[in-house]
Parts: sequence; structure tokens; C-alpha cells
Amino acid sequence: MISDTVTRPVLVGILALGAVSSFGGAVLAIFFDGGGVPHEYLEGSAFTSFLVPGLVLGVVVGGTQLAGAVTLLLRPRAGIVLSAVAGFGMIIWIFVEIAVIREYSWLQTAYLAVGIAELVLVLALLGITPSIARPARGLRATTESR
Repeated sequence: MISDTVTRPVLVGILALGAVSSFGGAVLAIFFDGGGVPHEYLEGSAFTSFLVPGLVLGVVVGGTQLAGAVTLLLRPRAGIVLSAVAGFGMIIWIFVEIAVIREYSWLQTAYLAVGIAELVLVLALLGITPSIARPARGLRATTESR
């Protein structure tokens, strides 16, 4: 069983990686016209450029990833909630991206895995997946504390 002292730093690291990567993708989308992604991928969508998707990627996806990482370090209880939001946000971003561009890249699988890993680690910190990690102190499921 992995302890909370391992699980939390691993989750912070994955969230930080997600934040840096999202910010990098946003910069490519906004300032470098998609960073080599063909404009044809936007045909039939509501977008005529990569500006709005880039802003969403940077502000929403990257912002929640960063907020989850920082808050998990400073206020672990609130950080677990923000980390779950970040994990779901990453997964939603990937599904929407596939639906909008109707193209597949191995990176989508990688970032889907990042979002899933974040959620699994959140569940571990909450004690819902006890075979993976011991729950964080003070965050045991209510049925255990009775």
C-alpha cells in the first residue's frame, strides 16, 4: 500500500505537468496559429481560429491543473476537490477536442490517461481506493470513522 506521503506529491507532480503542458499548448494555439495543427481541423466547428480553444486550454484546463497542484500543497482538503475538478476538466477537454476536430492523436490518449490518473489518485487520497493508498489523515470515508 502506498502512503499519503507518496500519493499527494505524485498527484501534485501530475497536476503540475498538466498545467505546464496546457499552458504550452495554449501559447502554441494563440500565438503560433495552432502550432502546426492544420486549420482544416476547425472546419465545421464553431471556431475559425485557434484563439478561443487556446484560451480555454490555457485558462480553464491549465488554470484548474495549476490551482489543484498549488492548493493541494497549501490546503490539502480543498486541494483534493480542486484536483478532482482538474482531472474531470482534462478528460472533458479531450472528449470535446476529439468531437470538434474529429481527428485522433496519441497525445489525446496520453492526456486522457493524465486526467484518469488524477482522479484515481484523488480517490486514493479519499480512501475510496484503499488498495492503492492509505487515505489522507482526516479524510477517511464516514463509514470507517464510526
